[in-house]
Amino acid sequence: MKITWLGHSAFLIEENGKRVLVDPFITGNDMAPVKPDEIDCDIIAVTHGHGDHLGDAVFISKRKNVPVVAIYEVAQYIASKGANAIGMNFSGTYEQDGIKLSMVPALHSSGITESNFTHDGGIPAGFIIEINGKKVYHAGDTGLFGDMKIIGEIYKPDVALLPVGGLFTMDPKLAAIAARWIKPKYVIPMHYNTWPPITANPEEMREDLERDGIKLVVLKPGESFSF
Repeated sequence: MKITWLGHSAFLIEENGKRVLVDPFITGNDMAPVKPDEIDCDIIAVTHGHGDHLGDAVFISKRKNVPVVAIYEVAQYIASKGANAIGMNFSGTYEQDGIKLSMVPALHSSGITESNFTHDGGIPAGFIIEINGKKVYHAGDTGLFGDMKIIGEIYKPDVALLPVGGLFTMDPKLAAIAARWIKPKYVIPMHYNTWPPITANPEEMREDLERDGIKLVVLKPGESFSF
């Protein structure tokens, strides 16, 4: 499986010819190494309605005619824009051509700001993304919460993509605690250094993770990790 960080919380996950794009905030993201019209994928997953996660999902979905999977309320919004949207909710699993997306909770908020829009942003979520038996947990924007232990016990992800920027999400120290509960083999930090309020040094968590037998993989935007 190949995991490419596109900056902020955006990732392209590839395995066995399948491609999942998560939280495609490209336009307005100075860290992004690509443009929205350069991305190809089979499915898009959106964790919540904030603009730095919903991002270019509608544009990419309509350009490539691929579905966007999100919590029901966010999916309603996406559908209202003419894109192919699939709404789901916690503990549900959506399957498409060998790709499994299971929705899990996140501890955050999820508003959509647009005039004359009548749907709210629902509840924020994370995803377990499984292809060919390999699993990645994209935690979305989240604070630390105890049910991360349950997510780890049930889904047993190989990789956890965890926010570490603080202020709006966990910081590196809290993310290290989350990793201890989830028990992945690898942690890739995200949602940091996009703007000054979420400046963080993910290396602060390396010692704690290694003590628990977890490898920290720090990527630069555009870099990939394979396992």
